[in-house]
Amino acid sequence: MEKLFKIYVYEEGEPPMFHDGPCKSIYSTEGRFIHEMEKGSVYRTTDPDQALLYFLPFSVVMMVQYLYVPDSHEIHAIENTVIDYIHLISHNHPFWNRSLGADHFMLSCHDWGPRASTSVPYLYNNSIRVLCNANTSEGFNPSKDVSFPEIHLRTGEMSGPLGGLSPSRRPILGFFAGRLHGHIRYLLLEQWKDKDKDLQVYDQLPNGVSYDSMLKKSRFCLCPSGYEVASPRVVEAIYAECVPVLISDNYVPPFNDVLNWKSFAVQVQVRDIANIKRILMGISQTQYLRMYRRVKQVQRHFMVNAAPQRFDVFHMTIHSIWLRRLNIRIRD
Repeated sequence: MEKLFKIYVYEEGEPPMFHDGPCKSIYSTEGRFIHEMEKGSVYRTTDPDQALLYFLPFSVVMMVQYLYVPDSHEIHAIENTVIDYIHLISHNHPFWNRSLGADHFMLSCHDWGPRASTSVPYLYNNSIRVLCNANTSEGFNPSKDVSFPEIHLRTGEMSGPLGGLSPSRRPILGFFAGRLHGHIRYLLLEQWKDKDKDLQVYDQLPNGVSYDSMLKKSRFCLCPSGYEVASPRVVEAIYAECVPVLISDNYVPPFNDVLNWKSFAVQVQVRDIANIKRILMGISQTQYLRMYRRVKQVQRHFMVNAAPQRFDVFHMTIHSIWLRRLNIRIRD
């Protein structure tokens, strides 16, 4: 892949909505990827005729910031911007029309990334869409699209040290703290908040209690979907060496082509929220220790590095895109 895979980044478009993106906040993976491609990673080529894939460098996060009217729930301006950009690309270059967008990709960590892509049918149906919001019920196609992780970088750098207490020193069976975003969290809090000392579920942590410290002393970290399927809690759990418990329907976890999520995470369907404690208690100590060790092993695949390193989140994302490109045949 490192020798053969070359990506051309279209030069059309002006910052901040193109060629730029947030490198801190809940949407940091979107901005980080765009910035790495703009810097000229090992995968970038300036010769479009040598490229195997073409990157559409728009940021849905920045479009929301500059085009969305708060509380309007109206994203036509964002959709129209994507339409105009694809129109510009297709008129300036032969590559989009040659493949009807099949050897092109977009990337977005914003909840509205999938919606923005629906504005151009070929982008939605043919192109590779790299999305945090990898929801099959909203059109995410695992054979064509790529799921990548949502990572909350509060300061723009790695947030907090890796690691936590050893398994024998983790007194909490399961932990969650978060706002009531979406019906899944409502069901979780309704079922478990203040109900069981083994499952510590909060909508707001008590004063003086550290969220990070709770992650680091819990055996399992509950990661329910919010308004959309992706959650930064999955990676926060992995950083804290806490076995993630994915509570969602229709979510495709990141890098699942090469990572066996069942070996280091627990997947719970929404209808089984009432049975979470029974499910977790049913995991033997031997099985838990195996999952704990595998969480530590996969950490490096979710690491954000100032300069990307092999097997980190940037390279894993590129690898997932590369695998999708191998399924595409382009006829000149």
